[in-house]
Amino acid sequence: MAGRIRRSDVDEVRSRTDIAAVVGEQVALKPAGVGSLKGLCPFHDERSPSFTVRPAVGRYHCFGCGVDGDVISFLMELDHLSFTEAVESLAARINFTLTYEDGQPQQDSANRVRLLEANRLAAEFFTEQLATPAAAPGQQFLTERGFDAAAAAHFGVGWAPKSWDALTKHLRGKGFQDAELSAAGLVSSGDRGVYDRFRGRLVWPIRDLTGAVVGFGARRLLEDDQGPKYLNTPETAIYHKAQVLYGLDLAKRDISREHRVVVVEGYTDVMACHLAGVPTAVATCGTAFGADHIKVIRRVLGDDASANGEVVFTFDPDAAGQKAAVRAFAEEQRFSARTFVAVGADGLDPCDLRAQRGDAAVRAMLEAKHPMFEYMIRRVLDMHDLDAVEGQVAALEAAVPIVATIRDDNVRPAYVRLLARWLAMDLPTVERAVKRGRNRPATAPPDRRGSRDAEAPQRPPRPPASLRALPDDPATRLEREALMMIVQVPHLVGGDLIRRSTEAGFHNATLAVVRDAVGSQLAQLGGAGWLERLTAEVPEPIAPIVQELAFLPLPVREGQEDQLTRTAKATVAALVDRHLLRQKADLVRQLQRTEGAADADRVRELRRRLVGVEADRRTLRGA
Repeated sequence: MAGRIRRSDVDEVRSRTDIAAVVGEQVALKPAGVGSLKGLCPFHDERSPSFTVRPAVGRYHCFGCGVDGDVISFLMELDHLSFTEAVESLAARINFTLTYEDGQPQQDSANRVRLLEANRLAAEFFTEQLATPAAAPGQQFLTERGFDAAAAAHFGVGWAPKSWDALTKHLRGKGFQDAELSAAGLVSSGDRGVYDRFRGRLVWPIRDLTGAVVGFGARRLLEDDQGPKYLNTPETAIYHKAQVLYGLDLAKRDISREHRVVVVEGYTDVMACHLAGVPTAVATCGTAFGADHIKVIRRVLGDDASANGEVVFTFDPDAAGQKAAVRAFAEEQRFSARTFVAVGADGLDPCDLRAQRGDAAVRAMLEAKHPMFEYMIRRVLDMHDLDAVEGQVAALEAAVPIVATIRDDNVRPAYVRLLARWLAMDLPTVERAVKRGRNRPATAPPDRRGSRDAEAPQRPPRPPASLRALPDDPATRLEREALMMIVQVPHLVGGDLIRRSTEAGFHNATLAVVRDAVGSQLAQLGGAGWLERLTAEVPEPIAPIVQELAFLPLPVREGQEDQLTRTAKATVAALVDRHLLRQKADLVRQLQRTEGAADADRVRELRRRLVGVEADRRTLRGA
């Protein structure tokens, strides 16, 4: 991973990226007034569109849930990317080479782009090869497991031809050097030079959260293949097997929406689950499920103490599957979400279960899940002869460490009672054993339920302020509409009129804060970063108000943009005129109290100021 991206590069990527194009790939946008597009919000369920995009200012805002931001935050929120991942994804989109700080080579970004492109072209090559007669073993494998051509295409499954250097030659023809192919993990080196790493195998592309291909997993099918059953891309600059999950690029939005993830053991199990109507399934890639995978899942799941999420594991009944169950349990308490285990009928994994008994059987298996603690306790008990006293005592000793790791004081006593019943032992005996186990030094990972630790995704709280919460009286409406014009089209309103509006008294105290923010920025009205500067000037609870003002629809129809300048000036002028009218009324009252008094100079001064206010009002109306 390269160092921090230079700030100037981030700004350049943001300014050169068309936010409407990026958002439009996920949201059907329609014109909603001058310079505004609207669609259904991708961050919450709604029937009427309230999600607005302003391409001119590069921002989006939802009037329904309050979410707002720029194109970078859109990718971060929607695709659950880090800031760096989002910027790198956008940079690749516009073919922009990033530079990094912290002493990292500036070439890192360009190298990463080349490796990603090599993998993308390799994935295309493999998918094309799957349709050839030479790929018959791969086609047969898929068919026997209930996967048709459409399913293979959806998951990008391909075939690596049984050739020494078919892929190598193909990518050389695309301009890649052998050193680049080696860095991407696509070739190996031997006495005869470089050769294809994957040969005569069925191939699955492994993608990161952005959907970019970062590596491959390949299954042995040919009898003369002496290699391992599954062969994966080695560790590269873009592929770290402990940090990627197969299928996560396809599952991430369903996981985020349903607050549920299903962790299976193989590529075909992921395919089977998705096709059976369980689109939240993912799998590790040639390595055990570990802490880094949990970090990735928690980020997508939104796993914190306030979320009611679920993590469901499936394990094969063989020794390897049981070993995987033990490893998963060792990491279980890193989740705030509830953890479960699902076991297929007759020990079938999701792929075989779907092939033999259909989609409904896969869904039924997952619905019949058991809590992780229950599964592990029952697994331990099954290893002992519970009909003998010695077996019961040994089972108790083996199960106590599991029950003792349950930190939830409401859940642990229930499992103590269950354990006593399963062992046919009296409750006090089991309670004493568990109490002794809890007093021993902890060996399990620290419990993090109820905390927002460094691994939990830090999402900002929803804004407490909203325009909808403001009164709907005429005075507030005028102030809101005038500020809307100033925020959105300050160049049309004009600096002098804006300056005068910042001197006007406001009826609504919240909008007055925004007025003061405008007043602090009179030296640099509009232009790049205008909205960001205004937002930074107001207190944090008022920031959503500024964002909403930037996205309110302008009261001008499409094709009538020539009226916008007149409307903008007239709206702000009405606010200034209201202020002048208040001044006039105040001067008249003062004059009425002063006339007849001995202070003639005071009377003349008040009359002079009154004439000045009237002149200002005439000038304003004629502007």
